Amino acid sequence: MTRTLIICTSVSHGNTRRVAEAMAEVLGAKVVEPDQVDPAELGDYDLVGFGSGIFNQRFHPDLLRFVSSLPQQHGGAFVFATSGLPWVRFAPLLRSLRSKGFTAAGTFSCRAFDTWAPFKPVGGIRKGRPDRSDLQAARHFAEGLRSR
Repeated sequence: MTRTLIICTSVSHGNTRRVAEAMAEVLGAKVVEPDQVDPAELGDYDLVGFGSGIFNQRFHPDLLRFVSSLPQQHGGAFVFATSGLPWVRFAPLLRSLRSKGFTAAGTFSCRAFDTWAPFKPVGGIRKGRPDRSDLQAARHFAEGLRSR
């Protein structure tokens, strides 16, 4: 059985946390925020997920700081994100994780309610997202991770 931990920064609307929890159901994982886990304990896990909403086309600074503070590791890592816009740049975070010794196991993203500055005057974009189909897609992604 694979021991899995999901580290998630979800600050605006809880979108990313909902996606993390959907994955955690499938993986039997615990979902924590970066400040709730000792980086030295990550070696106890076979697979670690790292996720956040996208802010100014980047993963949340708290998650990025956490990853940069990690000691050398081993094991698999997956990365996930929620975003109001259709593009997510996974490469910078994946590079950071690889430099720490992780092996990339996959990436996942879905659209999410977004009230970032230019969207705030119109009440935000992607209202109602992530929706049931997004959460099902997250579960399906997690099933793929579990079957590897």
